[in-house]
Amino acid sequence: MTSVLRATAQTFFFALLALAQAEPPKVPAPTPTPSPTPSLRKTVDALPDGDAQQALELLRSKYVRSGALDEPALARATLQGLLERLGGGASVRPSATPLPVISPLRSEILDERIGYVRLGSLTRGHIAELDAALGNFKSKKIGALVLDLRATPPSSDFELAAEVIKRLTPKGKMLFAVHRPSLKQEQMFTSDLDPAFHGVIVTLIHRETAGAPEVIAAVLRTTLNALTIGQTTAGQAAEFADFPLRGGGKVLHVAVAEVKQELPIFPDGLKPDLPVDFSPKEEEEVLKAELEKGVGGLVFETERPRLNEAALVAGTNPEIDAREAEQASSSEGAGEVKPMLYDAPLQRAVDLVTALSIFGGKAP
Repeated sequence: MTSVLRATAQTFFFALLALAQAEPPKVPAPTPTPSPTPSLRKTVDALPDGDAQQALELLRSKYVRSGALDEPALARATLQGLLERLGGGASVRPSATPLPVISPLRSEILDERIGYVRLGSLTRGHIAELDAALGNFKSKKIGALVLDLRATPPSSDFELAAEVIKRLTPKGKMLFAVHRPSLKQEQMFTSDLDPAFHGVIVTLIHRETAGAPEVIAAVLRTTLNALTIGQTTAGQAAEFADFPLRGGGKVLHVAVAEVKQELPIFPDGLKPDLPVDFSPKEEEEVLKAELEKGVGGLVFETERPRLNEAALVAGTNPEIDAREAEQASSSEGAGEVKPMLYDAPLQRAVDLVTALSIFGGKAP
């Protein structure tokens, strides 16, 4: 059995190590997000420019319900089609934006060997807390870091994103640029600090990771081969501006600048190296529980009590006792036991670090 487990672990290790040491995938130039009807879009895109214009004119003059194609209707149809094609690059939204909710930073050491940082909101205060956490990991000779970006709210503060990246990448490294076509300029970000951590880095992302946290994950992937685990991100690594629309209380929220680096992020998002499907509801519960009680309990499974010889002699059954205790503590109040929460993406990250440590892997 031991040899079988070791062979399985070895296979898993080499597969992950190959990913970690591989060059970042060469992704072609970003294409607009597919429309809800890909086959229709494919047909329309295949039309020559002249045919597309002719089709519009024929619709206006020949369609049986001409009122459906008056100027207001055409404007709405055009806007709808553009917003669908541009994906996260543009949207129409209420003018009043909700106040940002500050997500706390949390750090801890898992199994005395893996540093875990839940970055939270990008703020100057959290950068200072990150410095303290990395210093603690260094003093305890922690050789692996899991950077969790799933609780980092969307942000366009790319200066703070650069501050996070600088603490992990070599000094003098070119990180990324913000390209502003309207101003015909690019703002370059380069690391000017010595890294505060040396070791294996894994980042956790999900479908709501947007803007600056996407940039952090992408740059760490290209500069340090830090594997990404989770789901494809939102694809909003851009600066946005709001333009009020007359009369309706709405604004046009549109990307006016784009982050440029080796892995394209905008508008299709950053794809994870190791996809892990996780329902939004379950993930919300897990992240909330981890913030309140810590991470370890949702990653490392606790062995359940088992019936043994001593229990038989004593006339007890620890399995039944444990089950009754779960039912008694259930918040449902109806004798139902809620399923245990389990952080699958974080567990995958821990498995990767464990495999590297077993087989003597080093930071890529």
